[in-house]
Amino acid sequence: MTPLNHQTAVHDPQTRQTIVRLLSSMASAKEISQYLKRYSQLEAARFAVVKVGGAVLRDDLEALSSSLAFLQDVGLTPIVIHGAGPQLDAALAEVGIEKQTKNGLRVTTPEVLSVVRKVLHAQNFALVEDLQARDARATSIVSGVFEATLMDQDTYGLVGEVVDVELGPIRASLKAGSIPVLACLGETATGQIVNINADFAANALVAKLQPDKIVFLTETGGLLNADGDIIDSINLSSEYDELMDAAWINGGMRVKIQQIKALLDTVPLSSSVSITRPSELAKELFTHRGSGTLVRKGERVVSSMQWDAFDLPRLRTLIESAFGRKLASNYFNDTRLLKAYVSENYRAALILAEARDGVPYLDKFAVLDDAQGEGLGRAVWHVMRSETPTLYWRSRRSNPVNAFYESESDGSYKRDPWTAFWYGIDAFSKIELLVEDALSRPPTLEAA
Repeated sequence: MTPLNHQTAVHDPQTRQTIVRLLSSMASAKEISQYLKRYSQLEAARFAVVKVGGAVLRDDLEALSSSLAFLQDVGLTPIVIHGAGPQLDAALAEVGIEKQTKNGLRVTTPEVLSVVRKVLHAQNFALVEDLQARDARATSIVSGVFEATLMDQDTYGLVGEVVDVELGPIRASLKAGSIPVLACLGETATGQIVNINADFAANALVAKLQPDKIVFLTETGGLLNADGDIIDSINLSSEYDELMDAAWINGGMRVKIQQIKALLDTVPLSSSVSITRPSELAKELFTHRGSGTLVRKGERVVSSMQWDAFDLPRLRTLIESAFGRKLASNYFNDTRLLKAYVSENYRAALILAEARDGVPYLDKFAVLDDAQGEGLGRAVWHVMRSETPTLYWRSRRSNPVNAFYESESDGSYKRDPWTAFWYGIDAFSKIELLVEDALSRPPTLEAA
């Protein structure tokens, strides 16, 4: 079958330009163009699978539909799959059927299945109708996609396990420029309709489609840290073991991270999982900063105190590409390396130099443009910071990374064209000495 690209979708160029201008209020034109180009070059079926929980359909339908219509207006068509847990609970209670679960799965008797089908159909149609009311094209798909077998009828009743995904209905919808909206119902080879756990259905869909983006829309808007704040990014290659051992992570969140890791193990390295609110979907997809939690399989971070542990031509190319300027030809000979941290594919690097009074100096922090939205730079920083209790550095005042530096530092001092930063240092006299050292260091990048 000929791949279906997003450029084949029909949309108004003037509307697209208007939407791009609206997006520019969230981020730079460079960021927006970078993401639009990336997504538009994908086969339509590989753009994004968006999994929507029943609570979002119940409480945030307007924001959900608006965000999905927004994507269609810029020529991008996500594939949506939804559950309806809270609605099912309410509907079963209304007819006097007690909810039963085993191992996290809803026990589905024939009587329960009758309610499940009605509720899922109703929720599916409600989302499609709301999208169409916003002049978005959407197609209701409640059957014909998930081929299933019964898991264990004696234990779970009519609960199915997906054995294959039929992409025909999805591709037909995409070809028409219409958002496929899937309910998590399946059929066995004998035609028996079965209930499928929404997460299991979404996972099977992802494994089949290999999408670039997997999005979970939730009410919380992301995974929360020990303080209840949203974790903006997770690099599983460098952070997974630490997260699994963290005392503040509860059982439910630990299971969620394990599930995401298993999911990302089935897709290309470039794919990622985003957890966000419906209203923040565009910001999460089109800006480096994002809005929820971005989870990637990521890259290992390699560290060494010796230059010869690295491919120096590749490291030079990374630094020069990130800064857009030539690195001094004798940089590696003249810089007394304390320790360098480099992502395994040379897309992010952090270089610490030997400095004053036992405090390391951050000499270079370089992240390629195409890695800035992945959290890779933050992952490298996280590894470095876990090993480095004190640090000082400088950055040009025009550097867009300064907001991040401000959040990571204990203080800063501005003197054109630089801002000096530090953390972990208490004595003012020592801070003054180190700041002066940072500001007076000779440049190692050629003038732009």
